[in-house]
Amino acid sequence: MARARLVLDTRTKSKYSKEGLFPITVRIFHKKPRMIRLPYSTSKSGWDDKNMILKKSAVANKEIDCDKINTILYNKLHSAKSTIHSLGDTINIISVDTLVENIKKCWDEQLDSKIKKDLSNEITLDSWAQILIDRKLKSNKPATAKWYKDSIMAFTKFNEGKEVKLHQISVSFLKNFEMEHISRGNSKNGISSYIRAIRAIYNSALREDRYSNSKNPFLNYKIPATGRTKKKALSKEKIIAIRNLDYEKYSNLWHTKNYFLCMFNCRGMNLIDLAKLRVKDISNNRIFYGRSKTGDLLSVKVTKEFAEILEFYLHDKDKDDFIFPIGYNGSVTTFKKYRSDRRLVNKLLKRIAVDAGIDEKITSYYIRHSWATIAKNIGISTEIISEGLGHHSLKTTEIYLKSFDNTVLDDANDLIVA
Repeated sequence: MARARLVLDTRTKSKYSKEGLFPITVRIFHKKPRMIRLPYSTSKSGWDDKNMILKKSAVANKEIDCDKINTILYNKLHSAKSTIHSLGDTINIISVDTLVENIKKCWDEQLDSKIKKDLSNEITLDSWAQILIDRKLKSNKPATAKWYKDSIMAFTKFNEGKEVKLHQISVSFLKNFEMEHISRGNSKNGISSYIRAIRAIYNSALREDRYSNSKNPFLNYKIPATGRTKKKALSKEKIIAIRNLDYEKYSNLWHTKNYFLCMFNCRGMNLIDLAKLRVKDISNNRIFYGRSKTGDLLSVKVTKEFAEILEFYLHDKDKDDFIFPIGYNGSVTTFKKYRSDRRLVNKLLKRIAVDAGIDEKITSYYIRHSWATIAKNIGISTEIISEGLGHHSLKTTEIYLKSFDNTVLDDANDLIVA
């Protein structure tokens, strides 16, 4: 059976000539002897061979921390013995050199693990999140990148302006963050949004082996439940009031009214998806597009009203041209322009609401809710509209909507927009 012990290598050739010291080694015997030299040394009188430890009283050991080194030496020896034991009968078919290689490999893995753990304690939210943000920007997801940035800013502010290290994030830290924002009167939806972003960043660091922890705080901390927001929907009569407004052709108000009606005719399409539409997305009297929010591919019949509006926008355009002036290609570089266009649209929608005698300060977000609510009020099957947008997640609504044959959806849409 292979054996291992700590010894002082007192061979003449091993002696440090100037200092008169000898290296401490782990001596392995397996058919043949081998020495694994360690980065510690002492004199002959400074080594206790029986107990395999450094003598604190020895002159040669006066300037070193004997307790610390003895602990390291013990751990090295224990690891070597554990490696020998774990090999079982396999040890009989390997050479002493292979055994030594495996012992050294085990030491390296333990060292790497310790270094990794020590270094990971210095990783900050900012430093790791920046890697994720860069990825989102490269994949043309600037909205998610902004979500991460805003959430980190909120956590940094809570941490008195200092960068938050990943190891600082505990259940108590998260609860204190939550209570601080509640005390300011901030909504649970906003608090939840911040913490969900931080959870995504934290968990990605764990998944990619950039951070090591003993306990994930998000397994024991419950993120505040988001409240169901009040439905922002317009009645059919109010939609008709907007439809009847007359604005100067090609003015900003005229375009915004058209955007509103087109989104409504497209089963409550989001503004960002309208902005991404190109001429080539129209085929066989249908609009084909992928939802920016979920990536789901949708197909919508071009209704009579939608077709009439499109006549103004399709003139002299190539297949790759954007249909509407608000055109957005989904890239990071044009995201700022899209946000500016979106602000203008929402500002003008408030003006349109006033002109139509509508009290609500409407935004583009109203359109999706309005389509679903009107559908429910006129008796469209709840299976088709999935209770309008009554779900906590818009994703659930889309799952219901996309499960129906397009003909069913087209008939429902014709009833709603007529």
